[in-house]
Amino acid sequence: MYLVGIILRIAGSLCLFIFGMKMMSDGVQKSAGDRLRQTLNFMTKNRFLGVLTGFLVTVILQSSTTTTLLIVSFANAGLLSLTQSIGVIMGANVGTTLTAWIVSFVGFSLRMSDLAIPAIGIGFVMRASNWKGKNLGGFILGFGLLFLGLQYLTTEMRDINELVHFETLGVFMYGGFVTVLASAAAGIVMAALMNSSSAATVVILTMAYSGVISFEMSAAMVLGSNLGTTISMPLAAIGANTAAKRAALVHILFNAAGFLWALPLLTPLLALVAMLVPVDAVGAGATMHLAMLHTVYNVINVIVFLPFVTPFTKLVSRMVKDDDSKQPKQAKGPYVFSTFSNSKGGATELNILRAEKEIRDMAGMAASMYSNFTAFLRSLRDTVDKEGAAKLCDDLKLQEEYVDEMRGTLSDYLIQCTKGQINPKTEERVFHLLRVISDIEEMTDECYNISRLLEKNVRKDRIFKREELEDLIPYVNMVEEILGILKENLGHAPTQGLSDYIAELEKNIKKSRKKLKKLSRKRIEAGKDVRTELAFIDLVQRIEKLGEYCVGITEKIRV
Repeated sequence: MYLVGIILRIAGSLCLFIFGMKMMSDGVQKSAGDRLRQTLNFMTKNRFLGVLTGFLVTVILQSSTTTTLLIVSFANAGLLSLTQSIGVIMGANVGTTLTAWIVSFVGFSLRMSDLAIPAIGIGFVMRASNWKGKNLGGFILGFGLLFLGLQYLTTEMRDINELVHFETLGVFMYGGFVTVLASAAAGIVMAALMNSSSAATVVILTMAYSGVISFEMSAAMVLGSNLGTTISMPLAAIGANTAAKRAALVHILFNAAGFLWALPLLTPLLALVAMLVPVDAVGAGATMHLAMLHTVYNVINVIVFLPFVTPFTKLVSRMVKDDDSKQPKQAKGPYVFSTFSNSKGGATELNILRAEKEIRDMAGMAASMYSNFTAFLRSLRDTVDKEGAAKLCDDLKLQEEYVDEMRGTLSDYLIQCTKGQINPKTEERVFHLLRVISDIEEMTDECYNISRLLEKNVRKDRIFKREELEDLIPYVNMVEEILGILKENLGHAPTQGLSDYIAELEKNIKKSRKKLKKLSRKRIEAGKDVRTELAFIDLVQRIEKLGEYCVGITEKIRV
């Protein structure tokens, strides 16, 4: 029972440590959420900046697993190419080493109780207050809980050291490379079960500090933990597209290759570490050696692989073939928005990028619906196709219903985001995005309605004459152009020149609408069919409304 009690206390201490780490991450995200998104937006342009991106995002999220799962999600959405994904994944592996350094320098070199309890008190008061520093308070509170958990973990490890001697158990007693392999396997299993190399590394550091395992065993376990954390990647890629599967495979191959070259060279690596950290590898010194090993191993792995990103990309592309059955997103079947769960570190800020990508897809569908309508409208100059008009309505109806599903799913998701760890600026952005989603959905409603209006008139042989269509087409083209601009630029701040061009287009659309209505009234006075001309005017007004939606979205938010 005594041993069971120790194991339960170790589990509780580890949970307290992980909870503190999550609170630290949440505090940083709420403080720097928009800058975190900008980091991913602008720092993946080449492999070197990709590595830096992965490093910075992982430092903020405090989890390379979280970062890599996000990369798989973003690759699935088309936000990152495979080459960009490789760089970010490499940087994430380096970023995760920071946790070991923090724990090594602060957790074992100082009296943790001297830091943890005051930090918990200060952080709680700051977090409970209603001022700008409350996010920093969350970070400080998490910092205190993290080191309180570490203190308890260290105490329990010392107790278990009196009962169990790992070096005399099973394969660990043989020594040499057999023990190294067994220790590495233990590290793999530990990281896989915890689903976090950072948490596994902290446990290994604590065991080494307390003397539960030898330094050589702990070094091999650190290398193994780097590989064990990849277990979640295949699960994340299940049901995803080819890009996501390739990104997941990149993470597995990169870590596996590093493990395979580093394990046989563990002795030279430890010699290099001993040169860089001139203290004895015992007690707190052992934790510094392990933190340096973790860093040196990952940095060397990045340096070795970085020049070969292009061949690596080709290799992964050959291993995971393009799935020809996967067609581009169409309005078929129920809409599914696959995104990374917030349960592993609350990466809500970055998941908003995924939602923004889907909103751009919504705008693309609205533009596509209008293009299908205008293509059929132009064809009326040459032939009257009643079956084609009916088919156009059916097709646009399917797309309109699909966009309705997108609106519901994305709106629900963004509302959930406001309950997560986001800062006030991002929260305001989310509410603007909700309005944009609503406007785009109403645009698709208008596209479907004008197709029904056109089909009704075609079916009843109230067809616009060729000269009337020739007057209408330039007007239709202007609205199509402004829809195209919205589709291409949603998510990017328009230049002053583009803003001026959109304003000029809007002005020309209004002028053309007045001119077309005036021409229609003249045709009515000249004895033309009144119902046909009223349908013409109705069509003109509905088309103008689409342009107004586009301009309104542009003015409302620059996503």
